[in-house]
Amino acid sequence: MSNRVINILVPIISIIIGLIVGAIVMLVSGYDPVQGYMALWTGIFGDSYSIGNTIRQITPYILAGLAVAFAFRTGLFNIGVEGQLILGWLAAAWVGYAFELPKVIHLPLALLAAAAAGAFWAFIAGFLKAKFKVHEVIATIMLNYTALYIANAVISKLSDGGFKTERIHESASLRSPFLRELTDNSSLHYGIIVALLMVVVMWFILEKTTRGYELKAVGFNKHAAEYAGMSVNKNIILAMTISGMFAGLGGAMEALGTFGNASIKPGFTGIGFDGIAVALLGANTPLGVVFGASLFGSLKYGALNMPNAAGIPEEIVSIIIALIIFFVASGYIIRVGLQKLSKKKEGQ
Repeated sequence: MSNRVINILVPIISIIIGLIVGAIVMLVSGYDPVQGYMALWTGIFGDSYSIGNTIRQITPYILAGLAVAFAFRTGLFNIGVEGQLILGWLAAAWVGYAFELPKVIHLPLALLAAAAAGAFWAFIAGFLKAKFKVHEVIATIMLNYTALYIANAVISKLSDGGFKTERIHESASLRSPFLRELTDNSSLHYGIIVALLMVVVMWFILEKTTRGYELKAVGFNKHAAEYAGMSVNKNIILAMTISGMFAGLGGAMEALGTFGNASIKPGFTGIGFDGIAVALLGANTPLGVVFGASLFGSLKYGALNMPNAAGIPEEIVSIIIALIIFFVASGYIIRVGLQKLSKKKEGQ
């Protein structure tokens, strides 16, 4: 059995096992798994409205997944995607309502502001790692909380003690009347195009540029990279900064596409942390992140239909989603099993 076949079989088998165990949980809890999964399917693909909202849900997950995956590919652990995304959200919303410009200037400017905010916040962690050997996991976790409280304080100040900023101008919006009409007035917006473009950008940087080669080399073995004449500290900072750029754009999807403003948050959005699972599901590759985000976003949105259509409590739904993701993330065990089975057959 070739590695390519194994790579295809592992996620398929993982999802099937997760669905089976989820069905067992529903049966033990006294609910019909057939109705439950039919409700999940309908919530994702039931009509054009559901499909549009599912794609909208997937969009920020792609960018959060790219942020985590880019850092992983360069030997770093960016656990601060959540904070970088929150600041990107705030920056995009502020630029979106504070300026009145032609759309051809305003929208790109808002996206750039979000990318810059996320990049700056990640740069801090990269600088601490490069100059003072502060582990990026500790730094980014702490910066998540700092970002959340700073964003809330700024929003309160901008709104004169209110809970959300003014709505962005139409010239900075990613919303599309065409896409809304096409999907029966769903919240689908042009952000999905931005997210897919960033997938290509990540692939191009890592696979087609000298700088990408250096970033990966430093991640694989910083001592060998330094011996080869590469600047380890410079590449660590750059890798974290680019990772934060993707995260900031994830926040822009929410500010400019889904909500149209930034509001005070009682806690984390969860998108940045979910991006870790998305990256792992996608094996830290750009195309894999798209599939991981599609699975994650579809489950998240489709599951909202299960309590209404099948009467399954939200707590059970959360357990089922967690089980599916758990088995997909545990694909390494399945991979080892398939490899052993393949070697056994070859030996016979």
